[in-house]
Amino acid sequence: MRDSQILSTFQDLPAPAPGLLPRALVFDACRLGVVLRAVLCVEAVVAVATMFGAVGLADWLLRLALVTAGALPAVLSWLLAACSLKRVLARLPGAGQYLAGVVLGVLAGLYGCGLLALSGLLPSAPWLASASFGALFAAMMVWALILRSRSAAPADTAARLSELQSRIRPHFLFNTLNSAIALVRESPAQAEALLEDLSDLFRHALADTGAPVRLAQEIELAARYLAIEQVRFGERLRLEWDLDPAAADARLPALLLQPLVENAVRHGAEPDPQGARVRIATERRGDRVLIKISNTVPNGPVPANGQGHGMALANVRDRLLLLHDVQGRFQAGMKDGLYQVRIEIPATAVA
Repeated sequence: MRDSQILSTFQDLPAPAPGLLPRALVFDACRLGVVLRAVLCVEAVVAVATMFGAVGLADWLLRLALVTAGALPAVLSWLLAACSLKRVLARLPGAGQYLAGVVLGVLAGLYGCGLLALSGLLPSAPWLASASFGALFAAMMVWALILRSRSAAPADTAARLSELQSRIRPHFLFNTLNSAIALVRESPAQAEALLEDLSDLFRHALADTGAPVRLAQEIELAARYLAIEQVRFGERLRLEWDLDPAAADARLPALLLQPLVENAVRHGAEPDPQGARVRIATERRGDRVLIKISNTVPNGPVPANGQGHGMALANVRDRLLLLHDVQGRFQAGMKDGLYQVRIEIPATAVA
């Protein structure tokens, strides 16, 4: 095969015209973690603020309950409005979204004050103070969410660079090409399929969408990688798949599963003359999706960092946290003689 034929699979993807790039949502309030942090933050501020002027514990508790009756509905109404209007907000420029968030904060503050005024618990309703507090809290929340979303960009960039380097790691590339060369005469169709899988791995590694992908796409990519390694290891690499179709639409950061299955091969089948068994399983349980990747390990002591899994696992854990926050769970370690990685994410797509 000529070099030009190999390199033809790495053509640059056409870039969209600048005028056609969609505006992005600069802050997203539709997260369970955001709701929990917002409520805790407001309660902490209210608890400290009501200490001023309180005479004794009983008076402070009374003031705290009174202000909470207005502040808590206000912050929940702001979160609900910001979440339900996210598609509308996404059409605005960044400054417009920030201003809209502050305006919603003013309205939420007035709403909370109105509830207290209607209850008759306040002798005079502090409309201006409530509106000002709502605006300040909303501005702080929007800024915190913007900083969090920006923090995802370097992590995704570093992860993508790491995976790109993994894809073009010399020994992986040379082993794959040598396997293809060995198959050219004996099984041309298998050699062609091997090179197509390699091409697809490069294509996904070089793609830079930055958007979450479906679990089904990640599984397909992992299957292509394992198909390449299956040719190299033969019967030494024993694969088991247990996939739940109901889990296919769950969202993951791109190339999240790839380093996990790669570690399973490198630290399972590669060092063990007897080979290894690698199992990939997915399951939907109500509104959650469970992903398990396990592999047998060579006989002997296992290093504390999990056979060198540490760097890849830390990368995966950080990217999962950035996408799903407290709704994503990650565990890894030895269990029943197997090295297991367990990921739990929401079954619904992250918009």
